[in-house]
Amino acid sequence: MIYDVAVIGGGPAGVTAAVYAKRAGLETVLFEEKYIGGQIVNTHNLENFTGFTTISGYEFGEKLSEQLKYHKISPVMEKVITLELDSEIKTIFTSKNEYKAKNVIIATGASPRKLGIKNEAELTGMGISYCATCDGAFFRNRKVMVAGGGNTALDDAVYLSNICETVYIVHRRDEFRGNKSTVEKLKAMKNVEFILNSEVKELVADEFLKSVKVFNKIENKIHEIEVSALFVAIGNIPNTELVKDKLKLDEAGYIVCNSNQETNINGVFGAGDVCKKTLRQVVTAASDGANAVNTILNFEI
Repeated sequence: MIYDVAVIGGGPAGVTAAVYAKRAGLETVLFEEKYIGGQIVNTHNLENFTGFTTISGYEFGEKLSEQLKYHKISPVMEKVITLELDSEIKTIFTSKNEYKAKNVIIATGASPRKLGIKNEAELTGMGISYCATCDGAFFRNRKVMVAGGGNTALDDAVYLSNICETVYIVHRRDEFRGNKSTVEKLKAMKNVEFILNSEVKELVADEFLKSVKVFNKIENKIHEIEVSALFVAIGNIPNTELVKDKLKLDEAGYIVCNSNQETNINGVFGAGDVCKKTLRQVVTAASDGANAVNTILNFEI
């Protein structure tokens, strides 16, 4: 069988693409290695996606699964090992089988770069977050910390400074890598404190995060700072291993797409956090999936 559309990735971008394709009457297959939902299942609560006042990331993932079932889409829970994309008919090789499709949508997402310290995984969603705009509101009027020195960390600190009591920014160097104008803006804020030449070394918690131990390299000393949340903003790693030698990527490894989600290969599209873009949120991922299918439909017509 040759599918009209093969979607690789079961997060919001991939599920949206599969639903749009199936509803349009296209023969559709969705591949997901682990579980439906993607990164969002690790979010404690989701409050900024249209239609939900509040919902846990896990519950949101279940809703995506229910939607696939409703549209009679059975995800292929197999790891995609390699792709052949240059021919008109694309070939997807999984750990178990081989599949053919006219169009392939890459929706494999991106993974936040981790600090790599003890208890980080266990406290994710319990005080550790990799998305300030997703989770910051849960810590309104409380003390929080941001780890990182680039534009994402600085922008996160600006956002959090408007809703939190105190924002500590921990950076391993003596100056930030992000925009100087943002740094100056943060310096003028009375509830923002810079902790430079320092690294997060230990997380202190019971069920939730209580404090963070930070090592100052100049003082050669550890300081323990009480916070309710630590927002890690030290970069993301796009999940582009499958296509790194096949599709055009930017300097950070994200897939370069045009406004129609088209890549440099005909019939191959990118959608969601795996793409080069300015905002990576559930809502933008979903729109990418819909846009990619719309492009396919316009081409088919």
